[in-house]
Amino acid sequence: MDTRSSPDVLVVGGGLIGLVTAWRASRLGMRVTVVCAEEPGAASGVAAGMLTPATEAVFGEESLMRFGLCSRDRYPGFVAELAEDTDVDPGYRTEGTLQVAFDPDDLATLTELGEVRDRLGVRTERLTSRECRRLEPMLAPSVRGGILAPDDHSVDPRRLAAALRSAAAARGAVFVTDRVTRVVVDGGTVRGVALGGGATVDAGQVVLAAGVWTSRIAGLPAGVVPPLRPVKGQLLRLRTPAGAEPVVARTVRGLVRGSPVYLVPRADGEIVLGATQEEMGFDTRLTVGGVWEILRDARELVPGVTELEIAETCVGLRPGPPDNEPLLGPTRVRGLHLAVGHFRHGVLFTPATGDAMAEALATGRLPGYADHLAADRIPSATSPSEGVERP
Repeated sequence: MDTRSSPDVLVVGGGLIGLVTAWRASRLGMRVTVVCAEEPGAASGVAAGMLTPATEAVFGEESLMRFGLCSRDRYPGFVAELAEDTDVDPGYRTEGTLQVAFDPDDLATLTELGEVRDRLGVRTERLTSRECRRLEPMLAPSVRGGILAPDDHSVDPRRLAAALRSAAAARGAVFVTDRVTRVVVDGGTVRGVALGGGATVDAGQVVLAAGVWTSRIAGLPAGVVPPLRPVKGQLLRLRTPAGAEPVVARTVRGLVRGSPVYLVPRADGEIVLGATQEEMGFDTRLTVGGVWEILRDARELVPGVTELEIAETCVGLRPGPPDNEPLLGPTRVRGLHLAVGHFRHGVLFTPATGDAMAEALATGRLPGYADHLAADRIPSATSPSEGVERP
């Protein structure tokens, strides 16, 4: 690239969050450059694509789920706007989500979580075992009951990433394949970034959206980026035999003796099956134990899953912030923004994050619905970033 050019916004990271930020900023007329490098374990290309705040609801995360509902409800308009800038189909599906319970304890847990859903005002329907199997005939007869969330949808994250990249490029965004090794800060103001190839790129504003690797970029004052812990997820992509009906017609989430498992169908017959949640550092190994756990639990709910072909095995690293909530918008370094820490919800949060970051880049402030996710809300956090190069 011509390093003499100075974009209005330089986005570090080419996952869904970086791409949606680039696209939204480009639509506002800003000159945008995206710098990204392939990272083993990057979450966006591995994610299943569930848009399921109703069936993700847990006690203590009500504010996070309100943001999720806000983002989920943006998806139809978001997909329509994407279609204005690209002909890449993001694989958005609206069949709803069925959450089922394997045993009485699992059913009791789903029932208790109904209190959270009621507080959030989400639309769900309690179903008997027979009603669950009427919707999904391949479910095991032992399933005790469940919840139908008709507004919890899904998208194909790989196709969505391709659509966002295409749309951003159509609006003038420039893409550079390189690694950002250092953020250049002078006098409390961001000036640009240094690249692995040795070049420095000046920029008016910089957005750090490099997932779990963000807190390892050098050059930042301590505490600007809180430590982000990698949370490992192993999953499988399964292929339905030619001519056969998929084992599930909609996203099915299950609790099996307290362990969560999900099956997410694609239009081409692929079924995404996952996923583990492991605190193992930057370990991206696929393990027998991890694969066995998700296959074991999936078989309890949908016995026919054992007849499918394993098309791909995946391992991703979710970026977990200290309080498990995203960090968005301006930092105490002038011109430096964060769009990180989306943990399990990066795909779901993509539209709302894109809108919030566009407003922050244009005005210097987050919109009201994202105020509680402000990047500077954890002032006491320390960061390992100074002097640390990425591996």
